[in-house]
Amino acid sequence: MVRRHGSVFSKSLLAAMRRPTEAIRVSPLLLEVAAQPPDGVFQRLDSSPQGLTTDEAQHRLDKHGPNVVTRETPFPRLRILLHALTNPLVILLSLLAGLSVVTGDVRDAVVMMIMVVLGLVLRLAQEAKADAAAASLKAMISVTATVMRNGKPTEIPVSEVVPGDVVRLAAGDMIPGDVRLVSAKDLFVIQGALTGESFPVEKFDVPFAGSTSGGAADIRNACFLGASVESGSALGVVVATGFDTYLGGMAHSLAAPLPPTSFDRGVSKFTWLMIRLMLVMVPLVFLINGLTKHDWTQAFFFALAVAVGMTPEMLPMIVSVCLSKGAIAMSGKKVIVKRLNSIQNLGAMDVLCTDKTGTLTLDRVILERYCNVVREDDEGALELAYINSHFQTGLRNLLDRAVLQHQELHGELGVSRYARVDEIPFDFTRRMMSVVVSDPDGKRQIIAKGAPESVYSRCRQFELDGQFYPMTQLLMDELKDEYEQLSADGFRVLALAYREVPAQSAYGKDDERDLILKGYLAFLDPPKDSAVQAVAAMRKHGIAVKVLTGDNELVARKICRDVGIPVEMSLSGSQIEAMSDVQLADAAEKASLLARLSPGHKQRVIRALQSRGHVVGFLGDGINDAPALRQADVGISVDTAVDIAKESADVILLEKNLLVLEEGVLEGRKVFANIVKYIRMGASSNFGNMLSVVGASAFLPFLPMLPIQILTNCLLYDFSQVPIPTDDVEEEQIARPTPWDIGQITRFILLVGPCSSIFDYATFFVMLYLFKCWDPGKASLFQTGWFVESLLTQTLIIHIIRTRKIPFIQSRASWPLTMTSLIIGVVGIGLVYSPLASSLDFTPLPPLYWPLLAGILLGYTLLTQGMKVWLMRRKWI
Repeated sequence: MVRRHGSVFSKSLLAAMRRPTEAIRVSPLLLEVAAQPPDGVFQRLDSSPQGLTTDEAQHRLDKHGPNVVTRETPFPRLRILLHALTNPLVILLSLLAGLSVVTGDVRDAVVMMIMVVLGLVLRLAQEAKADAAAASLKAMISVTATVMRNGKPTEIPVSEVVPGDVVRLAAGDMIPGDVRLVSAKDLFVIQGALTGESFPVEKFDVPFAGSTSGGAADIRNACFLGASVESGSALGVVVATGFDTYLGGMAHSLAAPLPPTSFDRGVSKFTWLMIRLMLVMVPLVFLINGLTKHDWTQAFFFALAVAVGMTPEMLPMIVSVCLSKGAIAMSGKKVIVKRLNSIQNLGAMDVLCTDKTGTLTLDRVILERYCNVVREDDEGALELAYINSHFQTGLRNLLDRAVLQHQELHGELGVSRYARVDEIPFDFTRRMMSVVVSDPDGKRQIIAKGAPESVYSRCRQFELDGQFYPMTQLLMDELKDEYEQLSADGFRVLALAYREVPAQSAYGKDDERDLILKGYLAFLDPPKDSAVQAVAAMRKHGIAVKVLTGDNELVARKICRDVGIPVEMSLSGSQIEAMSDVQLADAAEKASLLARLSPGHKQRVIRALQSRGHVVGFLGDGINDAPALRQADVGISVDTAVDIAKESADVILLEKNLLVLEEGVLEGRKVFANIVKYIRMGASSNFGNMLSVVGASAFLPFLPMLPIQILTNCLLYDFSQVPIPTDDVEEEQIARPTPWDIGQITRFILLVGPCSSIFDYATFFVMLYLFKCWDPGKASLFQTGWFVESLLTQTLIIHIIRTRKIPFIQSRASWPLTMTSLIIGVVGIGLVYSPLASSLDFTPLPPLYWPLLAGILLGYTLLTQGMKVWLMRRKWI
């Protein structure tokens, strides 16, 4: 979110903030300035209405530090190294090396420590590269604040805001610190994550001297870091930043992990599956070898080695590299990933909920018509609209900009002779906004614009050809028909109303009454040429597109029709409010258009879809989209979005286009496909090996493989899997959403794993009966023969599992994966004849072994390929 210094606040911290926070106290300085008038606030904070100078701001930044409440690890490479040192393989190798030194076997100890160093260097290099890639991508997305510097409004990263900065706040802004308001106009702030309040809270600029028994929620002239502006505008002075803020106090006292994604849950389920297998297999191996060999120490270390062999110790590195590689690839396709684990959710997404503006449409709104209540052109309606938009100080949207492009009216209307008296900002409950202006004659007039149905309810009369008529129900129905005709033609319609108002000190929502309906503004935002192609592409990839909009249903329905989204069923916000959660879940699955939605409606719709097992993505860029972005499995926003939307999102698009998102979806599926390759291959191979170990331990008079040999096998095998993230993924594997299915992985392990055991036992037969290895004196020959066969089958299986086609013929792995497999195979065979052979207790294999091994490998390939095809036909993988 913020360059270099990490995120101002994280989703995990926000999750933690929902817990009780009685121990968190508001800073004494904030309480002190809250009780003072604005002049006293500026004096106490050594600031002024003109803000700070650049030099003073830099001095305070050096003194107080960056405005962040999450700290990155000071030495990230050290963290990675410590993480790598806790790897089971590293721990066991180090333990065995230490025991070898104690027993005088220095050569074995040296070999094992070489293995440890090689493994650590490999993991450190790969994970450091992945971390650096993730950090560079996060630095591309920043949230800014508007502060007064050198007397001028200046936009700076939130991380550079310092105490004493004078900040401007408007709808959609994140609060950039703990702020004492010195002026505020209809300011409503969302601070539920901090205080637990369910609804937006109105803030004021008057001094506060009341009780703070309720904590931060009681201080009505202060806003806190972590909150956001829903509506209104304000000017404030920053009292505290970073860890000195109310949120910073929570960061010190609370620690909560990020809420798990479906990817996290899938990895967790797989991990517990392997743990359950280990809890069964490892004690069994220990008991069998202890009882049959009568050497419990040797049996213990062998069981430990078996445990390491069953551990997919490279999974963290494979996941990190796959995710970072995917994130880098996605950034080249204009998709920036803020949270790496969301990549898999992007690939698993089967429902995309999106607003229509800018996604399906050009996002270039044109004021096409300005008319009276019977759709006749009326310059008076345009004049009122221009004055309203000109004097509006809140968040100007595309509609306001389209009105203000009629600059010729500025002179014609003598706008400079008008004076802005007051403003009643837009909010999503009223769905309208108003300005109060004083005309050249000194008369005051309120001019309102907003959604027609909202404006209607506040009108007493309508104007037509200079005459005024009462808003009776019969006439209102006819008026509604007129504006709905505009909506049906694809226009976004706003109604305009006005009335004279008496002079008073301030105006509010209660003054939006007894208005006179003047007419309508009709805006056109035509569909993108690419929208039809993008919607078709999403459908082709198994993603249902649903439009969730606050706009009129008739307008949205026409856009859906133009871009190829069939609307067999639609829902409105009022219908949703009347539904139970179960009813909404049923309706939301069927509806492709949901119109006139509030932020809460959008969030509820997404929750309803998730309750039916859907992985839901939400694409939005407005203030009203933040709750839905947080609720979605993957929140998607754009670089031009308001701050609160960017902060809430997991993925940021550099271009608001569904075709860009399509590229991200496919990249997410590629990442997941490569991770699943490792999981299927590693788990099934390890399970098969353990079945072989249990059987061999039961009938052999010696260990089937020495602990050092098992560990060497594991290390070489791990090296062979490093290039998996570079492997190509076939189109068939990314054609549909790919959610986690632990049942599918379990079936794969239980059915494919024994395939390798069959050929392990074939190798046992060869070694025992052809090469007479029943004799304990030939134990080393047996162990060497199984070591080579086990290593080669393990490196071979990835080439079978990685594709749904015939390996090596219809589909080939990437050249790094192919070359690494060949090199590891050569190294494994070479160890048997190398100077290290004696340290590893290897014995040269007889010439007849090699053609027999070739036959075993061929049989293994054919059987495993046949099992894979059978599983695919049954749709079990």
